[in-house]
Formats: sequence, C-alpha cells, structure tokens
Amino acid sequence: MKLGMTALCLLGAGLLSGQTTAGQKPLMAEEAFQNVKVLKGIPVSEFMATMGFFSASLGENCTFCHVDQSAGSWARYADDNAHKQTARRMIDMVTALNRSYFNGRRVVTCYSCHRGSESPRVTPDLAELYGPPLLAEPDQIAPDPGAPSAETILNKYIEAIGGIQRLSGLTSFVAKGSYQAYADTVKRTVDIYAKAPAQRTTIAHTGNGDSTTTYDGRGGWTATPQTDRPVPLLPLSGAELEGAKLDAELTFPARIRQSLSEWRVGFPGNINDRDVQVLQGMTAGRSPVKLYFDKENGLLVRQVRYTDSPVGRNPTQIDYSDYRDVAGVKMPFRWTVTCLDGPSTIELTEVQPNVPVDATRFARPAAPAPRGN
Repeated sequence: MKLGMTALCLLGAGLLSGQTTAGQKPLMAEEAFQNVKVLKGIPVSEFMATMGFFSASLGENCTFCHVDQSAGSWARYADDNAHKQTARRMIDMVTALNRSYFNGRRVVTCYSCHRGSESPRVTPDLAELYGPPLLAEPDQIAPDPGAPSAETILNKYIEAIGGIQRLSGLTSFVAKGSYQAYADTVKRTVDIYAKAPAQRTTIAHTGNGDSTTTYDGRGGWTATPQTDRPVPLLPLSGAELEGAKLDAELTFPARIRQSLSEWRVGFPGNINDRDVQVLQGMTAGRSPVKLYFDKENGLLVRQVRYTDSPVGRNPTQIDYSDYRDVAGVKMPFRWTVTCLDGPSTIELTEVQPNVPVDATRFARPAAPAPRGN
C-alpha cells in the first residue's frame, strides 16, 4: 500500500479545499471501503491521507493496523483486529481532548504523543534534550517586518526565470524524463503534457502500469493501477484538486501572484548552504503554502504545503533544482517530492516548448490495466 501512496504523492500531492471536480460528487470513504466505523462522511482522498498520518505517527507501515494478509489483498484491509479497534478509540480520545480543552481546534494529534513510535513517548530523551537542536519549522510563518515585500520577491523571481514577456511566450510543452520512487530500485519513464494557463497531465510508467494525474483547468483525476491503489480511477476533490490546480498554475508562473492570497514574508532561512527568502500564501481552502526563493538569484528552490485530514496535517515538500533554459524561460529539470511516504524524484531529459498538445491529453483518463515488470 505504501508504494502506491508514494506514486500518488509524487504525481499530485494536494492541499485543503472545498472544491470538487466539476459535476462530480467526491467518492466517500464508506462508499469505497467496507467496515468503516469512525471516518465516515469524508472523501476517499482524505481517508487515505488519514491512513498516511497514522503510519507516520507510529513509524509503521499499513499492515501494522491491518492483518498481515492485507499486503496482497485490498479486501482484507476491511478485516477487524485489535489494532484497528485501538485506533478508533484513539480518534475518539483525540477528538474529545481538542473539543474539551481547545475549543474544538486541532491542537493534539496522534503525532503529539507517538512521534514516530508504536507506543506514546512518556520519558524524556536525554540525547534529544542535550544533543544538537532539531529546528522545527511551524506550519505558518511569522512575518518579518524588516524583510522586502512579497511583491519585490515575486518580481525578482519572474525576472530570474526570464521576465513576463518570455513567460507569456511559453504556451505549452511536452516533456520526457525519469521517475523514481523512494523504494524503486530502477528509474521509470515519465511523460508530462502542459498547456497555459493551467492544464497539466503527468504519466509515470511504473512497473505495475501507468499512474496518471490530470488537471484540465477546472477538474482533475488520478488513474492508478489497482495493485497500487484500491480505487483505480478517482475524480479529484478537495485536497487533491487544489494541489493539481496549483501544480498546473506554477508550471506557467506568470500569474503566480494570483495563485495564492494573503502573501506574507517570513524570516530568512538557509537551504543547502544557500540563503533563502520565505514567502507564505493561502489557498482558497485556507491552507498555507510556503515558497522559498534563493536570495541571490531569485529562483524558486522549495515549496512546502499541507494536506488536511481529520486527525492532522500531512506535509509535502517539493525541491526544485537543475534550472535550464527552455524557449528563454528557466525551468527546473529536477524536482524531489517528499511526503509521509518518502521522497520521489522526477528528472527531465527533454522538453519541447510551444508544440501542439491535443485536448485529449487533458481528458479524463481511463483506469489503467495492470501489467507485470
């Protein structure tokens, strides 16, 4: 299960939003899965994000809370056992704590106590206490009153990648490259089709079949082999739809200012010994997105965003590097996506700018047929 979630993390990590793919009601967890007791009334994508949060909080894979036989059978994930029953009680406990002591705000989560351990942490760790400090970055940045304005930083970025005139001249591209998930021993091929202002399709040719994420400018879908994902074709909604929308808009970033709102500038940071300026914007669904720009050259080097779930926020980090010139526009040829299921990387080898891209490339994909390695 974790491998399939990694592919989805790479192809379309999302953000919280109330949107749904145009004309389609999101598929609810209890409609797709059996024996759902507590997490009813949420979309499948939010349900899966919750499973990822459990896994990260306990430092375990999916079969820890399910039966061993579930590793080869999606149907067996519905089987009950003691761990699932405990998880349900923990959801009720955390919900009650937040409701009773924090006015319903989500302050306590599974991770608050477990911190990557099967059992809650109850004894102070002296190595952590007196060792090198681990600097934890908050979900939302504190504004730096002495920093340049967001407008200044975004203008520098636009100029750094080619300027508004050249950006406006890049209207489409077709790209090829490689894709490798954290647990993959080999690199797979990937194809990307993009058209301004906000259409994008990414197809990773995995060992089990093609995994596709498509955003057509209004709605989107993911199509993943059923060996990797229990719902092979899923209309994007909520978190995933907003994420696909942002990915498509940042592919042609001439209108980056309009992609997010409520911009604020945080205190400077450092990534790989390079000073960075940190901006935060808000999505339509009120989820923060942090963008990190190289202070010297102005290029975007990192994005951090969050997917919501009933039990906590799931972070996703995207690192951009290897900028190259494409039709006068600097474009990252390498990006690494790190989410709760581990890092995955896309490396482009070929980009054809301003070529015709058939509209069918952005249509609803078909559910892929599985294939062997």
